[in-house]
Amino acid sequence: MKPGPLPGVDVPDEPGGPAVPPRCAPLPTRLGVTEPPAGEPIAVVAAGPAGAARRDVLAALLGLAPERLAVPPGSWLLVDHARVSTRAAYVPGYRQPHAYAPDGSAAGPALARPPRRVELTVAEPLLRRFAVVDTPDTGTLGLAGGRLLLDAVGRAGALLFVIAADQAFTAAELRLLAEVAGSPAEVFVVVTPGLSGWAAPPELADPAGSTGPPEPAELPEPAGPVDPAGAAVAAHRAALLAAVPGLARARWCPARPDDIEALRRAIVGWAADEGLRRGSAQPPEPPGAHDRVPVLPGAEATDWAGQLERQARSCAQRIRQDVALELADTHLRVVQEIVFGVGCAGLPQLLDRELEALSLLATALCDRAVRGICDDAAERVLGGPVSDGVRRRIVEAVRFGLDDHAAGRGLDRVLLVTSTAGVAELTGLGAADALRGYPGAERAEVLPPVAVALSGPCWQRWRGPGNDDPGGARTWAQRALREVELELTREVSRRFEAVRLSLGTVLADALDHGILLA
Repeated sequence: MKPGPLPGVDVPDEPGGPAVPPRCAPLPTRLGVTEPPAGEPIAVVAAGPAGAARRDVLAALLGLAPERLAVPPGSWLLVDHARVSTRAAYVPGYRQPHAYAPDGSAAGPALARPPRRVELTVAEPLLRRFAVVDTPDTGTLGLAGGRLLLDAVGRAGALLFVIAADQAFTAAELRLLAEVAGSPAEVFVVVTPGLSGWAAPPELADPAGSTGPPEPAELPEPAGPVDPAGAAVAAHRAALLAAVPGLARARWCPARPDDIEALRRAIVGWAADEGLRRGSAQPPEPPGAHDRVPVLPGAEATDWAGQLERQARSCAQRIRQDVALELADTHLRVVQEIVFGVGCAGLPQLLDRELEALSLLATALCDRAVRGICDDAAERVLGGPVSDGVRRRIVEAVRFGLDDHAAGRGLDRVLLVTSTAGVAELTGLGAADALRGYPGAERAEVLPPVAVALSGPCWQRWRGPGNDDPGGARTWAQRALREVELELTREVSRRFEAVRLSLGTVLADALDHGILLA
């Protein structure tokens, strides 16, 4: 990469006057469960610990063979509807997806690293109503993977959590479920038989704090034969509600054929209601989409351009600081895992997932800040808050005008960490799409997403048997994250400069003609 000027985060951006922050909602500090944006497809995200037969549950739900749902460890699986069955792997560093088969029989080059996601399309009518997303085991997610899961659940709308009867909820799983409980997302829990059948683990069968067996007078009279599957579901439900009372509305069922069919009907009913809710919340033609919008008389005499420049600089500085802090936390987690956790062999998967979460966070920060800048500048020039239709017209015009400025060209690039701890770039249609674990809807924002991942050679270096050097891995990770920070700092500054120039052109044209031309 060619080095460029690096603005310092501790140097004031505008000595001539204070930076005025845009009047928008506070920028997010981390990923979490959010409301699905407009046009987001309905999906059910499956999660759970290893050994809970989650793949078998999804196969029974979709009427497929379990082996068709196999993916490399750490990859996401998206199952969607199509008339012709296909399977494609989306690998960072490639612009086009690759044919993928779990047994390695697919034609094409060998993949240098695992894909971020595998897309499977089948002619299953159920998938016309909702897609199904399978995620890595919760025990392997870590902090970054948990944030990615929460983001996917918020956009998809539902979580299907699968746990075995002989397993107990871990602290990390309870934290994830607690965050989901505070969101509008629907939750389904399936309990599968464990290695010993439907017997619950000791911590659920005899919960902590129990003072001993109840008195004989307190024992209920047996009403008939005990249903072991129902007892396992009741034990897990009681344990979960004791830790997360907000999940009282979650729907539970054991993994039996009749109950899986009931689960299918429940998910179909939820998907129908969710489709109506999303459709009614987002009309096809927003207000103001074709209205004549005059400018505010005398707006050309105001300092709207100076305000726009100061706001763009202020937001860029704030996001550069947030990215630097997040990368510092990432470095601490990576070093801890190298020394006490996954070691050198697990470094590629760990760092790649951290970079994926960082990419989503940086994208969310830029999107929120740019929306606030556009709304504030348009309000000063047009004389009041803009409607959804007018906002969409401005966003499309600003996005279309990015390429007219040098700072706005090539923003849809991918940053790849190399085996030498450097950062290379890849541009072109489809390059950024290969980095999305859960793709979701087509973006309607001004800027393309921020995309950072590990390259294939970098993955191979630390997976090799001769590279078990924790000290070298720590040094390499520090250098790689420093290079990522430098590139993202330049990228953020360049993006907001491009937005300032393009938005300024759109509003200047409106002032020259007296109406919004977008």
